[in-house]
Amino acid sequence: MSVRTTPIRQRRSAVTIHHLDCAPMRPLGGTPLVAHCLLIATGSGLVLVDTGLGAAEVSDPRRLGTLFRRTMRPVLDLSRTAVHQVRALGYDPYDVRDIVITHLDLDHAGGLADFPRARVHVMADEYRAAMRRDTRLEANRYLPAQWAHGVDWVVHDHADSDWMGFPASRVLRAPDILLVPLPGHTRGHSAVAVQEPDRWLLHAGDAYFFHGEIDLRRPRCPRPLALHQRLVADDHEMRLGQLERLMRLRRAHPRLVRIFSSHDPFEFELMANGG
Repeated sequence: MSVRTTPIRQRRSAVTIHHLDCAPMRPLGGTPLVAHCLLIATGSGLVLVDTGLGAAEVSDPRRLGTLFRRTMRPVLDLSRTAVHQVRALGYDPYDVRDIVITHLDLDHAGGLADFPRARVHVMADEYRAAMRRDTRLEANRYLPAQWAHGVDWVVHDHADSDWMGFPASRVLRAPDILLVPLPGHTRGHSAVAVQEPDRWLLHAGDAYFFHGEIDLRRPRCPRPLALHQRLVADDHEMRLGQLERLMRLRRAHPRLVRIFSSHDPFEFELMANGG
């Protein structure tokens, strides 16, 4: 298990942020990937940002489908699941009150059933896309079995806040947590902003896969990852536009906002070591 724990103080209540890798992947011919999730421990309960793969996928890998298993080659290890890591950190999984989802791809929503009491926050466009699965791409990327247990959905259908110039939907306070829509990878894909005392964390989901993509001096991406992102994007040009917005944000607020994505192992290790 690889986690990073950051104790912080916010609004008179102790908050601890744990960085979890909940679905390591070893894609053919590509760079190893992680599934970077956050566990946020507050005085009033636990919050997860994404869930990685769940116990059900470890027990029955066939749920993931042949294409995903053969191309992404996930490491199916129960100790890597979010529910196991929550227990290993000394918490009760039933204390996970809220799950905030960047998007409902099967490698981000697999752990929903492991936290049946949690409210699940998602943008409305993403919820509709996952429920309808109108296109062939959406039929492959969303796995209805992952929410067949019955989910207490909290669907955010409009922006009620402004975050760093981005329209956003507030999820929780103390700490402030907001969904920041960044469609492109999926119809309702979002980043998740989490406030620390002296900066913001921005979990950018699958807005990009490789840290070099937001390098302000020399943006770059390994060719296999660039091709993969093009193939799995709902709207590739829109995704590239969101990437430009993230780079402008990074340029404008280099110390105030720490941006990281779901799948980059370099960023995960950096955060795991206090980055």
